[in-house]
Amino acid sequence: MMKFSLIAFATLAFAAPALAQDAAAPGEPGRYTMSQTPDGFLRLDTRTGAVALCTTSGGVATCRGAPEERGALEAEITRLTKENADLRTKLAARAGGSRSLDLPKDEDMDKALTFAEKFLRRMMRIMREEEPKDKI
Repeated sequence: MMKFSLIAFATLAFAAPALAQDAAAPGEPGRYTMSQTPDGFLRLDTRTGAVALCTTSGGVATCRGAPEERGALEAEITRLTKENADLRTKLAARAGGSRSLDLPKDEDMDKALTFAEKFLRRMMRIMREEEPKDKI
């Protein structure tokens, strides 16, 4: 019963100021949304995207801002975009400005197929030689 009253208190304590600060128009979501977690509540500011973990201890509600990773993600996206552009430039320079691949010539294909054929013939010969003589 005590846990339920703490949850109800926390919900009212966080929802009332949010509603008073920013009354949403009908059919429009409010500025803050609350989601219950095992440790308390997560408060999401729908305008800024800021997240806070709210807990109650001894009847006192406390909200701590969650660490922001957005800056790190933006920096990584910028780095990868630059790296991608550099690799495209290097690829274009290596291919002489064309984006087509250099396929092997017919002579190279013939050499590869001859090698594969010799390999398979030898393997078949070895397999035939290793067959057991006593078949039941």
